[in-house]
Parts: sequence; C-alpha cells; structure tokens
Amino acid sequence: MTKIKICGLSRPIDIDMVNEARPDYIGFVFAKSKRQVSVDTALELKQGLHSGISAVGVFVNEEPEKIIRICQGGIIDIIQLHGDEDESYLYQLRKKVSNPIMKAVRVRTMEDIKKADNLNCDFLLLDAYHEKEYGGSGITFDWSVIHGITKPFFLAGGIHSGNVDKAIALTGPYGIDVSSGVEIGGYKDKNKVIDMITKVRSVR
Repeated sequence: MTKIKICGLSRPIDIDMVNEARPDYIGFVFAKSKRQVSVDTALELKQGLHSGISAVGVFVNEEPEKIIRICQGGIIDIIQLHGDEDESYLYQLRKKVSNPIMKAVRVRTMEDIKKADNLNCDFLLLDAYHEKEYGGSGITFDWSVIHGITKPFFLAGGIHSGNVDKAIALTGPYGIDVSSGVEIGGYKDKNKVIDMITKVRSVR
C-alpha cells in the first residue's frame, strides 16, 4: 500500500488532525519557508504526535551538527535533505546518527534521478525543479521520466486529490508527499487531509 506523508505541520491543531487521520509520516520544515518551525516548536508538536506516525525533518543545506542534535533529541525520526547535500555530507550524518535519510531531487531529467539514486541514502523524494526554490513550489513535473529507480521514493510536487490516483498509477511510488495540496489559505485543512489519505489508501 502506498504510504502518505503530510508535510509542513506547524500548529497543535495540525497534530490533532493527523492523529485522527493517521498518515504514515508527517513533516516539520526547519528550512526557511512559510511553514518553517523552530526546534522548540517541533519538539512540542512531536510530543503530541501519535507514536505510530513517523516525523520527518526537512532541511536545506543545514549545518550537520544541528541535524544531529535534533535527531539525538528525539524530535524527528527521519532526515529529509532538500538542498545541495552531497555524499560527503551524508557521510557526516551517518557517522553520528542512525536515522534514515531521504534525499530530495529537483527533477528536470532522468539523469537527475539516476545521480541521486547512487547516493548513500535510504529514500528519494522526487519533486519539481524550480530555479529559485528548493521545494514546496506546488507544481508537478513530467512523471514519465521516472523509471529504473532502485531506492524507494516519495513523489511530491503539485499533488492533490484530483491527480493523486494518476500519480500513483503512473509512477508506483513508495509514498506520496503533500503539503499545499491539503491546505486552504496556507493552513492544513482537516477535510482535505482526510480525503487525501483515504484516496491514497484506496488505490491498489
């Protein structure tokens, strides 16, 4: 069954709604973003999160030491790297923490995916390329370039309830990652979250 990640949680009410809806993963954005949360806020939110939901921390070119501290503090379960992090950067993290690592790829061509597929990470996250943004643009990319990937991957970028069935059917992802697709006015909407999770889990 395809997994579902609801990214960009920032308020206690967001935690309440995912505890009810039960996605497989949620995301805290530590990088500069309209959905950015502080370490203290993420800790508070994680303490209220159901134990069956894994918390992912989203970072862009962050100092490895900060990520290591957040992992060691039990604030996140999985590291998501959305910047220009390379094999050396991944090695620094691997030496200090055992948390799984997800590497985001801003996809233009299949070559972008192949290059990331060789990195020492556990998951890939395939997102749309935008020259001025590292992610969260809310736009899709050409899903037909996705093939031959050896690592489990999450599909992101412009996914909403109207196209998620097609996204899963065409790409066969390990998981779907959504943020703006379950929002109204820039905030997570309970009905949209529940609808998205229901649709993802109904696809066979």
